Amino acid sequence: MNSLINLQSHLLVITNFLDLINLLGFPFMQRAIVGAILMGVLGGLLGGFVTLRQLSFFSHAVSHAALVGITSGVLLGVNPTWMLLPFTLVFGVMVLYLIDNTDLASDSILSIVLSGALAIGIILARMITGYRGNLMAVLFGDILAIDTTDLILTALVLVGGSIFLLSTLQQQILLTLNPDVAKVQGVPVQLYRYGFVILLSLAVAVAIKAVGVLLVNAFLVIPASTAKLMNHHFSRFLMLSVIIGAGSSVIGMMVSGMFKLASGPGIVLVQFLLFILVFSWVKFRKKTL
Repeated sequence: MNSLINLQSHLLVITNFLDLINLLGFPFMQRAIVGAILMGVLGGLLGGFVTLRQLSFFSHAVSHAALVGITSGVLLGVNPTWMLLPFTLVFGVMVLYLIDNTDLASDSILSIVLSGALAIGIILARMITGYRGNLMAVLFGDILAIDTTDLILTALVLVGGSIFLLSTLQQQILLTLNPDVAKVQGVPVQLYRYGFVILLSLAVAVAIKAVGVLLVNAFLVIPASTAKLMNHHFSRFLMLSVIIGAGSSVIGMMVSGMFKLASGPGIVLVQFLLFILVFSWVKFRKKTL
């Protein structure tokens, strides 16, 4: 009986693998894999700075407040992606401005603005009549639905972000580790802060279609957090974050294709399991030393 069950399991895996090979021949699957790699690299690169600068809640707030941009696009009959880009950009800059110009703690400002934006988004969502497929797809993500325009936008954000961060890497590291010292040494702290927030907001906007509002923050936080467990040297940590982001995205796509899982959650699940695996390995290694 056990041997029969094992045989059926093996046949199911083989069938699923053959189905995956067939899927790879379709343009939508090829676009999805390219998109997953681009977003994985982008998430890993930005996530390294996000985690060290403790901006995880900031990116979380931007992604959830993007509901306003999504619903506005659906109501106006415009592609939600084109509404997301300007909205997340304005939202991110506005939040940073409020943090800099009030005496309230940053988490309080984020909670206030996020709550207000969500309230507006929910009200706008209730105003949508008829078919809401566009709204649902963007809210919960569908990386298989990304098109050439999405790939170009993601590539542009990735190239622009890489140029901005890597060309000023020493200043960015100093700003990340000690903002006060960076300011004393003449680093344009405010310019770099606002530049990074703009980049982060755009990255959130282009990734939402693939993984949805609820999971987009995972692309930024989980690979970088996993890399941080493995290495504390900044440049190696950043490289590991990019590798983990891209690698887990591809593996997640493969797993999703084989077992017919939702692609976005499948990728995040792989990232989560990898984090647990690395965490367990690090704890075990410490105990044995």
